[in-house]
Amino acid sequence: MDRLVNTVRPYAWGSTTAIPELLGVAPTGEPQAEMWMGAHPGAPSRTDRGPLNELIDADPARELGPATVEKFGPHLPFLFKILAAGAPLSLQVHPDLAQARAGFAAEEATGLPVDDPRRNYRDANHKPELICALTEFHGLCGFRDPVEAADTMAALGVDALKPYVDVLHAHPEEAALREVLTALLTADPAEIAHTVAEAAHAAARLGGAHAPYAQIAHHYPSDPGVLAAMLLNLVTLQPGEALYLGAGVPHAYLDGLAVEIMANSDNVLRCGLTPKHVDVPELLRVVRFEPREPGILRPEASVTGEELYDTPVDEFRLSRYVRAEGAAPTDLTAPTPQILLATAGRPSVGDLTLGPGESVFVPADEKTELSGTGTVFRATVVA
Repeated sequence: MDRLVNTVRPYAWGSTTAIPELLGVAPTGEPQAEMWMGAHPGAPSRTDRGPLNELIDADPARELGPATVEKFGPHLPFLFKILAAGAPLSLQVHPDLAQARAGFAAEEATGLPVDDPRRNYRDANHKPELICALTEFHGLCGFRDPVEAADTMAALGVDALKPYVDVLHAHPEEAALREVLTALLTADPAEIAHTVAEAAHAAARLGGAHAPYAQIAHHYPSDPGVLAAMLLNLVTLQPGEALYLGAGVPHAYLDGLAVEIMANSDNVLRCGLTPKHVDVPELLRVVRFEPREPGILRPEASVTGEELYDTPVDEFRLSRYVRAEGAAPTDLTAPTPQILLATAGRPSVGDLTLGPGESVFVPADEKTELSGTGTVFRATVVA
């Protein structure tokens, strides 16, 4: 097994303190948004044997196991992260597998480089993901009941929002949501900026359930995403609670520290709360306009001490172990590759002791024993 040295991505929305506090190091003063664990070529984890992606490329059957290679190909099928949001992330959706393959092929045919900021599709894979809170964590997830969204807008008392309120009371619900989101994202920039400013001022005055929209507007004062956020469910996760996000579900993370696992993809379609590329027509094609409850996940305990977050995909499987003082060692040997991440205490994986924020890669069929005290997240696949 290999202790991992992981890259921290300095995106502007990142917290300046959360990841350093977890790792027990001094803050740099710069945003530290995501720590990537895995073999994604954009920022592969490093080991004493070399970059993890190169180790896997050199001998995928040894590192991943025959079953994983047969099912997913010779690549680690997931990307594991620590995510620290100090400001809202972009309001976004992810494509399903067919949409990703078609979109990637179409953009490749244009000759646009894969790292060009105008690209929507940087690979041909889908990006289901699971976010699990380490601290209290706030986000937006899925469309809420349109009537609830209408009530939120109406309470602001902003005249320019009245047409949207009227549409949100119409049926069918999916058509109403589509019409309002499309109108917000295609409105005249100057007019919508003025409406956002009025709405933000009213939200700050009202406080309570409206306060998050004032906070979002503080970071993005003229962005139509502030109003689009009112169409979505506001979600608060307590430590240990999680959200699963499938294709077409609009979402944004607002603040907090969490672990995140996803299929190994970088395909994101944005519609607001970002200075990055926004492609409204493509986003509207991919979004699923379905009101839904967020569906907060809590781990399911087993007799082995493993607590599993059940999701409907095979590219990743996330669970955790919360080990008390004096607990017997646990055998984690598996025919699939694993990344084990400590988030509390000082547990040991084999002869490697991990502090908070430290991780190891365990190749398939490698003898693996977990001991000591603390909390460990286990990322693997269903092969």
